[in-house]
Amino acid sequence: MFRVQAAAVFHFGRMGFSMQKNLFTKYFTICAGMILASITVLGALLMGFASQYFRSDKLKVLDRYVSQATALTLTDYQKNNYLYIDETTLNSVYSVLADAIEATIFLSDTEGKILICTDTELFASGKDTVPESILKQAASGSYRETGRLGGAYQSRNYTVARPIGLPNGQITGFVFVSASANSLSIFLGQLLNMFLLSSLTMVVIAFIVIYFVTARMVKPLRDMLAATQSFSRGDYTVRVQVNSSDEIGQLANEFNYMAEALARNEAMNRSFVANVSHELKTPMTTIGGFVDGILDGTIPKEKHHQYLAIVSGEVKRLSRMVRSMLDLAKIEAGEMKLNPAEFDLNSTVCQVIFSFEQAIEAKNLDIIGLDVDKIMVSADPDLMHQVVYNLIENAVKFVNEGGYIEVKYHSDGARTLVAIRNSGSGIAPQDLPNVFERFYKTDRSRSQDKTGVGLGLYIVRTVIQLHGSEIHVSSKEGEYTEFAFSIPSAGTKSSQNLFRKNG
Repeated sequence: MFRVQAAAVFHFGRMGFSMQKNLFTKYFTICAGMILASITVLGALLMGFASQYFRSDKLKVLDRYVSQATALTLTDYQKNNYLYIDETTLNSVYSVLADAIEATIFLSDTEGKILICTDTELFASGKDTVPESILKQAASGSYRETGRLGGAYQSRNYTVARPIGLPNGQITGFVFVSASANSLSIFLGQLLNMFLLSSLTMVVIAFIVIYFVTARMVKPLRDMLAATQSFSRGDYTVRVQVNSSDEIGQLANEFNYMAEALARNEAMNRSFVANVSHELKTPMTTIGGFVDGILDGTIPKEKHHQYLAIVSGEVKRLSRMVRSMLDLAKIEAGEMKLNPAEFDLNSTVCQVIFSFEQAIEAKNLDIIGLDVDKIMVSADPDLMHQVVYNLIENAVKFVNEGGYIEVKYHSDGARTLVAIRNSGSGIAPQDLPNVFERFYKTDRSRSQDKTGVGLGLYIVRTVIQLHGSEIHVSSKEGEYTEFAFSIPSAGTKSSQNLFRKNG
């Protein structure tokens, strides 16, 4: 059965490896893609905000200068009694203002005809008038445009305009200030170059960091896959190194726990196969030999009864082994159920003790603790008989010659504590945590336990757990071993819950 499980683990490992070989690339690609996408979005937002800010700032500057030019024009017009303007003076003033902001300043009358312009080539092509639609907008108080000013420019320009109003409200002309929008393209180009250079540097650094971080994260998974391949070959010594306490570290820890459990299970399975093989071979050989001897006359008739008694004992030994195997199958299938009832547990203990009368007399043992009143409990009588039988059998096997077996009871009202102690060599401390495991035997030399297969205590623990409790073992080498468990006392709330749970 375990070989099938190991094969399944290996199959999973191969499937996982086929997926895992691309995990690093996928994770790296996803992280890199997210970084590139973030940089792209950030760059687009930055260029958009920068363009908007640059345009707004440029128009504010033009607004300020067109206001100054308008005020100076109106002052000159007023100085000349609103009859004419001094073209030479205004042209000089416009040039100074235009040079300060690298712009073009020009003056038009109410018909749109250009009167003064700092850029003599701007209207040289014959387009020396401003479209009427623009004049109407400017007459409303202000005008802003990012365009070609009705075809006057070959490229896009920022243009603002102000009307020149007389004290009586009459408009006598318009002042325009215009600057090339190419400066925005130059500014955005320089900004983009700086952004790309800094982004490229950060991307390279980020990719290097992601590469090594991803490789470090994936390494435990690759180690686990390599370990599963070792498991499939029967090598359970491989462990995954744990370097963190995050989810990957926890997974590695659990993987190591699983590996240890598999190693123990494999060792116990091998021990079980060896034990069962020995236990089956010995009685079958004995039974076959004695039956053949009786049939062929080798064993005389007067000794038939003696040897048939031996055969009967070996058959009973096989029966116990088969029963333990069936109980194990029920436990693993989850089919072991309780049929609780109220009964005298001390009576059950006495019956079991009497069934070992010959072994007890042979070892000259003292039995302590049976002279008590009835110990009424609520449990499954048959399963509790099996628990007591296995524990007493265990005690009889390992008690020393002339030693003792002691049974103790203690009730706190709700539950009854039962402890079975035997004198003897005890159990080594390193063996105590494993005594309830399947197929585990502390007496590996088989000098004392010649009939067991290592299932009795595992079945005992399972039955006690079905009754809602636990069994504990304590031992002192060279002195004693004690098994203690508790079960519901009769007529208590705990027993009623047990009846309802299994009713």
